[in-house]
Amino acid sequence: MRVLPVGDHALLVELPDGDRTAALHAELLRRRAAGTLPPVGEIVPAARTVLLDGLDDPAAFAARLRDWEVPAVPARAADTSRPSTLPVRYDGPDLAEVAALWGVSERDVARIHSATEFRVAFCGFAPGFGYLTGLDERYAVPRRPTPRTSVPAGSVGLAGPYTGVYPRSSPGGWWLIGTTDAVLWDPAREPAALLAPGTRVRFVLEDGR
Repeated sequence: MRVLPVGDHALLVELPDGDRTAALHAELLRRRAAGTLPPVGEIVPAARTVLLDGLDDPAAFAARLRDWEVPAVPARAADTSRPSTLPVRYDGPDLAEVAALWGVSERDVARIHSATEFRVAFCGFAPGFGYLTGLDERYAVPRRPTPRTSVPAGSVGLAGPYTGVYPRSSPGGWWLIGTTDAVLWDPAREPAALLAPGTRVRFVLEDGR
């Protein structure tokens, strides 16, 4: 763990991998809920960092943080929160290519993906876009060699170890395997983002597809 000052009231905590980043994020949220975390404005996880903003005394907090014993993220069986469900149609234009990369049938891509419980590791790229982990590492795929100039909103894609859903039309280089009508980002909603870091997610086949 490396703790770096950011401005006058923030710290950036660097971790060696995604699992330990998720564990620290979960521990920070646990301590804040228990009232044992010093006042902090925002806790923002990324792939291998956690940003803590709005600290009154970042140096003192950094000194305490280095002595923390951070437990692993609880096993899913011990997590009593209810997963968010996203209806999905496995009709993406890259479904056949992903099936070839995985060495399975297109039907098996849908079966494997919909049978997986995901967790939002962090958010970024666009408002409402969550980077979801959970697929076995053997299903990690490289980004497409040529990105698309426009990916439709609601597209369910894969890149590296992550699954993601495009909240709005935008360029993108992920492999598109399906479509959902779920609204990932709505400024008129509270909260505006449907998915937040730490949220458990399941994709549910729509109309059996």
